[in-house]
Amino acid sequence: MILLRNVTKTYRTKSMRKWILKNANITFPAGRSVALLGRNGAGKTTLLKVIAGTIGIDSGEIIRQGSISWPIGFAGSFHPQLTGAQNTRFLARVYGVDTDELLDFAKDFAELGNFFNMPFRTYSSGMRSRLAFGVSMGVPFDTYLVDEVTSVGDAQFRRKCDLVFQERMKTAGAIVVSHGMDTIRKLCDCGVVLDEGKITYYDDVEQAIEKHNSILQ
Repeated sequence: MILLRNVTKTYRTKSMRKWILKNANITFPAGRSVALLGRNGAGKTTLLKVIAGTIGIDSGEIIRQGSISWPIGFAGSFHPQLTGAQNTRFLARVYGVDTDELLDFAKDFAELGNFFNMPFRTYSSGMRSRLAFGVSMGVPFDTYLVDEVTSVGDAQFRRKCDLVFQERMKTAGAIVVSHGMDTIRKLCDCGVVLDEGKITYYDDVEQAIEKHNSILQ
């Protein structure tokens, strides 16, 4: 479970203050796959980072129960000068999992070939996402934060992402950002909609999609 109590998060630009969350109160239930929906620029990625604890909030409180992954699509936990293999070993030690097992899983899953032993800074954005998804799926988190990563790669790789994600969802929960409603319907069973600093929870993912579509009109 992840609980936000009176959470406010803003960004200041040269001309205005942008509200991501405005006194938000919401519970992300444990063991559910929650779609995070909102128009472009609503702050979905920022919210994932807030939940992960990688960026701070202006005010309020966030209560986290269980282990939470980093936002998978952004690979912010990887050091640019280390190789994919070295980054994987480091994260295995950080999260207390078997180094060799995680290394084998990530190498097989990400399909990076010789790039697995090259510096992370040399990777394309797609390669970075594939490594990030492979490493994160190899660690038994209670909640996975997923940002568009299942759209990476060809159809065969996307099917592999879907299968391993669905396997993890048997024992964990997730918060998923995707612009593809087919993906949302396939991966999620409930949802939240973020719009102009307000966030609303829907126990039925179809209700969340309907609200999201109404905002876009």
